[in-house]
Amino acid sequence: MENPNSYIHSNIAGLVTLLEVSKNAHPQPAVVWASSSSVYGLNEKVPFSESDRTDRPASLYAATKKAGEEITHTYNHIYGLSVTGLRFFTVYGPWGRPDMAYFSFTRNILQGKPITIYRGKNRVDLARDFTYIDDVVKGCIGSLDTSGKSTGSGGKKRGPAPYRIFNLGNTSPVSVPMMVGMLEKHLKIKAKKNFVVMPGNGDVPFTHANISSAQKEFGYKPTTDLQTGLKKFYDSFNLEKD
Repeated sequence: MENPNSYIHSNIAGLVTLLEVSKNAHPQPAVVWASSSSVYGLNEKVPFSESDRTDRPASLYAATKKAGEEITHTYNHIYGLSVTGLRFFTVYGPWGRPDMAYFSFTRNILQGKPITIYRGKNRVDLARDFTYIDDVVKGCIGSLDTSGKSTGSGGKKRGPAPYRIFNLGNTSPVSVPMMVGMLEKHLKIKAKKNFVVMPGNGDVPFTHANISSAQKEFGYKPTTDLQTGLKKFYDSFNLEKD
């Protein structure tokens, strides 16, 4: 595990700083923040629903996001902050994080470097519920528009306030090798692949979102499939190179 303190600094200390500012504001704002599908950890029931257990994280990152959910609940309960946590499922797209698999795979394939593809037990392919950034943004806006008001002011609670958790996913998991095949099609280059058994110390074999709650509450409906989203990413990747 590299630089574990960075997760604590960003996902816990940073979140508490935001909550402290919010609870002391006049009036208090509604808070919408990014949790993660990683909180489902070792849960084997699919698709993942907001009511599923989240007490078995598989990584420190997941543990800090779960801690964030508990901390935001505390601020909601004590200070009357309206809080909505959004569990993002493998967000991808233009101008994304360079450390994400789709991004690093693209860079390495173009440079002729091999890529490492992890597999689960018994050589089972890993699968992710890849969710395009535009769909996630729509979900963020929808959750904010329906968040409800905070009930406190200046750190004093005057009544109960909404506390909500929603999944924001695409509901269509795709295996990592299939995702690589889509990249190969867009790049017109065959990847040099190294298949490696996934270490049992920080990742999960699959993710799959149940988005029925978000659909019901604010009409969340993802519309971008992975093939289309990767094409948009590659187009932006070319612009970055230029």
